[in-house]
Amino acid sequence: MAAPQDRWSALLDILTRDGRIEVEAAAEVLQVSSATIRRDLDELARQQMVTRTHGGAVINAIAYDLPLRYKAARNAPEKERIANAAAGLVKPGAVVGLNGGTTTTAVARALAIRPDLSTEGAGPPALTVVTNALNIANELVVRRHVKLVLTGGVARPASYELTGPLATGMLAQITLDHAFIGVDAIDVQHGATAQDEGEAGINWALARRAERVIVVADSSKLGRRAFARICPVEAVHVLVTDKAAGPELTEPFAAAGVEIVRA
Repeated sequence: MAAPQDRWSALLDILTRDGRIEVEAAAEVLQVSSATIRRDLDELARQQMVTRTHGGAVINAIAYDLPLRYKAARNAPEKERIANAAAGLVKPGAVVGLNGGTTTTAVARALAIRPDLSTEGAGPPALTVVTNALNIANELVVRRHVKLVLTGGVARPASYELTGPLATGMLAQITLDHAFIGVDAIDVQHGATAQDEGEAGINWALARRAERVIVVADSSKLGRRAFARICPVEAVHVLVTDKAAGPELTEPFAAAGVEIVRA
């Protein structure tokens, strides 16, 4: 049987797609008992993610942007490979920007354990990380070889990101070698996009300060668009994605001048 959080993520995926779910149908899809699905939906209702109905549940308005802990299970192996490939693009001594999201969190972890970036002692830091993501800051603050810079701003519970003028004002004062940007969707016409306009704004502020903008996105996000634009595709230098991204998905980006890295 799948772990509870894996089931919750799957249920929320179905609810995000269909708007409602029936217990018996969900039990068949997830291959668990109806009693298990009822308990799962009761727990999601307790967390105010769904509203229980007779025989099932409907999605709450706030759940269009699923909290990070539920998103983490999606395409986890692909995200880990993407993160390792992305982290390999960074040289010691670099200044790196990371926005919030499950893939960029994986990039932060991959950077934190790179042997050539873990030396300690006198001299400049092996790595400087600038982020507006509270969860990334929480993981990196214990790494003594990492100089950690956290933007100000107002926290969004769904993504742990700090947004608003305090964050953008701080970013205007710095420069970055690389900005790793996690997205909700990306296509050639609309560029990199996010569900929330506040997050899109801070992500663009981060990207503008970087010499090199690297979008990290699994294949499920390619050729799609979300509500708010982060940046045009012309501002993206590298797209790191997984091997499931076929030529039909990646060739339009390559034609637009974006370097493609498949992990």
